Amino acid sequence: MLVEEELTQAVIGAMIEVHKHLGPGLLESAYHQCLCHELALRGLSFEREKPLPVSYKGTKLDCGYRIDLIVEGKLIVELKAIDALAPIHEAQLLTHMRLANVRVGLLVNFNVKVLKDGLMRRVL
Repeated sequence: MLVEEELTQAVIGAMIEVHKHLGPGLLESAYHQCLCHELALRGLSFEREKPLPVSYKGTKLDCGYRIDLIVEGKLIVELKAIDALAPIHEAQLLTHMRLANVRVGLLVNFNVKVLKDGLMRRVL
């Protein structure tokens, strides 16, 4: 298993590869599918659309939340293909990280000309 920093860099590399081939302008689902393919090519394990229960007063409730990707069990990846990231998207990532008890998360917006302008890394 890769340490968090190496894992983050490996996933960012996969994102860059996907963005290099597809560019901006597609639906989130296309980037999601291609990123999963790229992660698999790189030998990284991941879970897609993982259910995320909400813990309320000691009870876990299925409220329909899903995590886009969890890579190697220790990195949450939230994917977007929108005009611009907003503070609510960062809040969503941080909440998913807390609920899933995962320390590191990446938020990526593929709808940008240069991918680094659409990347955000957060650590709890």
